[in-house]
Parts: sequence; C-alpha cells; structure tokens
Amino acid sequence: MATPKFATQKQSFHGELKRRINDYFTERNISTTGNYKLYTKAVILLVSFSITYIHLVFFTPSTVLALLEAALLGGLMSAIGFNIMHDGGHGSFSESPFINKCAAITLGILGGSPFMWNVKHNIIHHAFTNIDGVDDDIDARPFLRMTSTQKKYKIHNFQHWYFWAPYCLLHFYWSFVSDYRKYFTKKIQNMPLKKMDTADHISFWVFKAIYYSLFIVIPIITIGFTSWLIGFIAFTAVTGFILSIVFQLAHTVEHTHFPVPDVVTNKIEDEWAIHQLKTTANFATRSKLVSWYVGGLNFQIEHHLFPKISHIHYPQISKIIKQACEEYGVQYVEYKKMSHAVVSHVAYLKQMAKAS
Repeated sequence: MATPKFATQKQSFHGELKRRINDYFTERNISTTGNYKLYTKAVILLVSFSITYIHLVFFTPSTVLALLEAALLGGLMSAIGFNIMHDGGHGSFSESPFINKCAAITLGILGGSPFMWNVKHNIIHHAFTNIDGVDDDIDARPFLRMTSTQKKYKIHNFQHWYFWAPYCLLHFYWSFVSDYRKYFTKKIQNMPLKKMDTADHISFWVFKAIYYSLFIVIPIITIGFTSWLIGFIAFTAVTGFILSIVFQLAHTVEHTHFPVPDVVTNKIEDEWAIHQLKTTANFATRSKLVSWYVGGLNFQIEHHLFPKISHIHYPQISKIIKQACEEYGVQYVEYKKMSHAVVSHVAYLKQMAKAS
C-alpha cells in the first residue's frame, strides 16, 4: 500500500492552530516541554515501581498481597509508559535531548522496543491515524474488527462482550510476538520498516534480554516457576488492559472516523489537522486523577495535533483548540466522563460486529 496523501489548502486550519499555540507559549515565555510537576511525577512512579518490584520479587509477600502487588506493578508500568516513555519518545519530556532519550528508552525495560515504537507510533500512527492497512493501532485481527474495511468473522458478533480478553493480552503480545514480527518481516502493516543500523539491532536484543531477565529469569529463581507464572499473568494482563483501553478510547469510539484514501489518487479528502480531529477523541478531561495517571492522553486531540508539546500543557491549550474548532466549524469530539467513552467504545465494537 502506497503512503496516503493529505489534501492541502491555501488557508490552512493547521497553520492557524500552530500560530495560536505558538503565541500562547511566546506570550507566557514558557517552554513547551515538561517542568517540575512532570519530573516529580516521574520520580514518584519510578520509585514506586522499583519498591513494588523489589518487595514482590525478593521479599515474597503472602499470596493475596503478592497478587495485589503484581496488579499494582502492571498499573505502575502503564503509568511509566504514559508519562515518562511517551513524552520522552516525542521529545517533550525535557528540553534536553539526552534526558528525552533516557525517558524514551524506559520502554525497553518495560518489554517493548524503542526503535519499533518510534516507527509504529511517532511516524505511522501519528501521521496516518485510523487508516486501515497503515495504522497498526487499529489492527487486532482476527480477534477484533476495528473498522468496516476489515474482514468480518463470525467471532466478531460477540466482540463487544469479549474485547477485554485480547486487551489483557496486549502487553504479552507486544513483548513476545509483535516486535519480533516487525523485526524479521521488516514491515509494520503494509509499510516498510525504517532501516535499522548496527546500534538499533544491538539495542533491540539487549533490551529484550533485560526485560526477560527482570520479569522472567530473576523471579523464577527467587520465588519459583508457579508463583512467578501466576504473578506474571496478573501483571501483564493489567498492563495490557490499561494500555489498550486508554488508546482505544481515543480513536475507536462512535464519533471518530476511519478515512479511506481515494482509490485513484490515494489522497485523504481532509488536510492533516482536520484528519486528526476527525479520527481522535478526548475523554474525562475534567478529571485531574485521570489526567495525572494517563499522562494527558485523555487530551488525545491536543496530543495528536501537537505531539512535541508535553502533556502538562494540554488542559490549557485545549481551550485554544476548541475555540478554533468552533470558529472553523470543525467537530471536536469529547466525552465528559471516562465511563461515557467506554460505553461509546463498546457500542462501536457492536456496530462493527453488525456492519457488512
């Protein structure tokens, strides 16, 4: 599949948005990257994760407490991904490129490949959001049908009931299957993988070895295989479900679009910024707890329009973007509560089960 192209306009909506957002930061003389609030949160998450891991693996708590700690470890891993790795990967965690790189490579310790994530997420998902055959984030086949252009199987009639199960498998699948598939096929969906140099190959295998050592080898040695297996299932299931649901609520709900390029020109009818607004949704933006935990990814519209701006600024710039959308007559999809977004996501999965 050739890379889709976006429409261009003389009076660019994206250009106007950039001007207004640039003015916001210039007038206040503040950086677009993180600040002490983000760094404090990062320390809290990393220290909490380390303490939980050490206690769980080396101090062998009781069975019930061990399961609770395994689940907590999964929740903390997801939070580190949302807040530290994600901002670092987009270059918005700090003004220092080195610190951003350090933040980004935490993904390697958490089971993923920083290289693969950069290509899959930064280059492909952010450019071609919700375009089937290109955006890997809407490919959960054969278990789930995320868009009407995907083949329908009988099992999809029930996907709005069982979706949580494949979501729980995401982290395991990511760590043990999908990274390797991309590595050996040199493709992400139908898009060719960016060429890896020697350092990329070495880091891919080194980080996999670190992850397997931390979460498989060492725990089996210290607590035994059976105890490790039960704890690991709880840990990876919680991680996978949280990661899945947060990203799915941002793109696969009733009011988001799944554009199909023109068969002749291979063009998307909208300019890039309009495309991002049509394919992305916000949720629970008034909840400080949700915003804190998911690293501002409930402000997914702001993130997709300005991925190099740290999530700590999203509540403020969302007001500017909303105003611009009202003036230009562009829909701004937002669910006031997280529960509303979950209901919409389940309803959308049900629609895909019925659609031909």
